[in-house]
Amino acid sequence: MLGGRGVKAAISFTEITMKIKPFWKNYIDGEYSDGGAGRLEVTNPADGSLVAEVAMANAADVDRAVAAARRVQQSGVLAAMRPVELGRLVRGMGDYIMARKDEIATLLCLESGKPYWEAVIEVEGAVRYFEYYGNQAETIEGRSIPLGAGYLDFTIYEPLGVSAQIIPWNYPLEMVARSLSAALATGNSCVIKTPELDPLSAFYFAEAAEAVGLPKGAVNIFCGYGPEAGAALAGHHDINQVVFTGSVQTGIAVATAAAANVVPAVLELGGKSAAIVMPDADLDQLMDSIRWGIFFNAGQVCSAMSRIIAHADIHDEVVERAAAIATSLDVGPGIERREFGANMGAMVSDGQRDRAEGMCRDAVAQGARAVTGGHRLNREGSFLEPTVFDGVAPDMTIAQEEVFGPVLSVLKVDNDADAIAVANGTPYGLVGGIFTRDIDRATQAARQIRAGQIFINEWFAGGVETPFGGYGKSGYGREKGREALWNYVQTKNIAIKM
Repeated sequence: MLGGRGVKAAISFTEITMKIKPFWKNYIDGEYSDGGAGRLEVTNPADGSLVAEVAMANAADVDRAVAAARRVQQSGVLAAMRPVELGRLVRGMGDYIMARKDEIATLLCLESGKPYWEAVIEVEGAVRYFEYYGNQAETIEGRSIPLGAGYLDFTIYEPLGVSAQIIPWNYPLEMVARSLSAALATGNSCVIKTPELDPLSAFYFAEAAEAVGLPKGAVNIFCGYGPEAGAALAGHHDINQVVFTGSVQTGIAVATAAAANVVPAVLELGGKSAAIVMPDADLDQLMDSIRWGIFFNAGQVCSAMSRIIAHADIHDEVVERAAAIATSLDVGPGIERREFGANMGAMVSDGQRDRAEGMCRDAVAQGARAVTGGHRLNREGSFLEPTVFDGVAPDMTIAQEEVFGPVLSVLKVDNDADAIAVANGTPYGLVGGIFTRDIDRATQAARQIRAGQIFINEWFAGGVETPFGGYGKSGYGREKGREALWNYVQTKNIAIKM
């Protein structure tokens, strides 16, 4: 996941920022257009400065985008392509993005607040989705079913049709790539709503679609407010599927709107993921995972290592060493943090920072101890100190609810059974982790943790190739891996009497 270490910018920051357009339009039916809901200022969370303005779509704009995507589907132009041809188009979009890595990473850094080198990693991750699913386009094959003499029976896979995709702000480029690449590789047309906080970098996918020669209307991208444009898209009667990543509350609303039209949904709704640390764990391995598991992207990661469940024998050392990592991080504007290293950028907005800080105050009020951090930085920008809490009880709010910030909670247990019970003691079930040298102990625990993906001895092990999705209130459906392809196709059976 964390490829691209040692990143350096090929051209200067000044050269790139001078190229950033002051106003970004929606991309609908192969044309760039203003939006019916006015304009929105996109600001840099590191200092509040204006990055650019973006057109905001209303329900009428959503109708136009869905109609364009539906027209492409009804024409059959994507389904008629040989899979190898479709796969080349998908891979070509990734090539287009990679060729503009520096300028896209700079824009992403400015609009989201993340360090420049983290933004480069996100661009590279986005490209990897197009590479992977472009290669998968040729592998989607049906099967023959024996029915005895005189019959030929087989299955084929057909695209669902119009894929509606509502994108979160924590990875605004990579999350578009994750769903767009799989949808196109299976012959679907797409309508994408970008997040309001950092929508700009996603519009490079419109350029990529044009560059590779996808038909007008195959890819439509707009920014809009969730209650207006997002709701209009999720509940649209002419979409065939909706993909949503975000909060549980909004996910329920999206699923309800889709269900009213009997449209399938894929929901990834976050988590409160825990790493169980057993007495024989390699603590150096654990510390490396803490660095990436909770402080990468300022902790704004749905699968973040937000809880550590440590056995009593090593609990105190885990707390001490985790706090040392937190205090070692240099926190400041992402554009100034261009090299891979022990640094962290801003959170995406003051609102998100204030929410996380409020949860830290509540944790102290409920009896937890802030070993380090817990407060905003005394400087301009949406910055929160990297934070470690000790003395956290399983029923505290900080142990139950997603902070979505650089805040780690450490809980103490006496045995494996208690550790499993605490790990499973939230409504979520996205990922989980186990740190131990005993592989038998690890695999036994992995089978008992209620989560869609389990990491053993390395948080974020895996990649684009490995399926990802949750149990419980973490949602349903799977992204990534070959499993994600089945979100975008229907199975058709054909029976022939010979």
